[in-house]
Amino acid sequence: MNDLVLDTGRAVSFLSRLPVSDRFFVDESVPVVRSARAYALAGAVIALPAALVLLILVALGLNAFFAGALVLSCHVLVTGALHEDGLADCGDGFGGGSGRDRVLEIMKDSTIGAYGGIALILSLLLRVSGVAVLAAETAPLAAALALVGVASVSRAAMVWHWRSLPAAKSDGVAASIGQPDDDATRFAMISGALLGFVLAVPAIGPGGALFSLVLVAAACLAFTRFTGDRIGGHTGDTIGACQQICEVAALLGLALWL
Repeated sequence: MNDLVLDTGRAVSFLSRLPVSDRFFVDESVPVVRSARAYALAGAVIALPAALVLLILVALGLNAFFAGALVLSCHVLVTGALHEDGLADCGDGFGGGSGRDRVLEIMKDSTIGAYGGIALILSLLLRVSGVAVLAAETAPLAAALALVGVASVSRAAMVWHWRSLPAAKSDGVAASIGQPDDDATRFAMISGALLGFVLAVPAIGPGGALFSLVLVAAACLAFTRFTGDRIGGHTGDTIGACQQICEVAALLGLALWL
């Protein structure tokens, strides 16, 4: 099996609840971190069910905001709220912790607090609103394609965040997995940018697609720097939170241009 196809299947399995054939896991010697290069490609696959729902609902003329809520519900079910969990933990940790150790301690606690709840509410509201703008202002197919592009570029941003910072905890899950190498990071970023750009063009044109990518890059850089300043590295939670923040940034770019 082609290595890139293998990595994409593994990435889809890791980042979602979509069923993946056992043949993608026959070679147990392949490190988990290698599949990071395919995160943008996996994001496109993972977003397909939600994109199909969006295409159908917009074509049927359903209210745009209601359609956005249903589309996002579909997407969260497919991903198992993996990244939302990371965002909530980061919200609680960064919002309630006064020092590095306390932030990490709070993030490890599975109990959700006020800061985490607010972060989730804002993320869901902003993303539903962004999808609603697409549904209301663009053709059904263009809206569906743009949604797939957003999923791709936001997951590519995760890889950049992951690579840019050391593991914040030497005994954490992120540390045990390792980090993507430069080649994997470069491939993820290029493929994510290309998919994000090309798939957004039918909805908002090349200028709008580029504007959306710039916002994603700015959001990723800002959150990565903030995370490095607060806890000195990345965790699995910050990687997931980065995806959520960059997804909001991508949708904001689309909405502002429309």
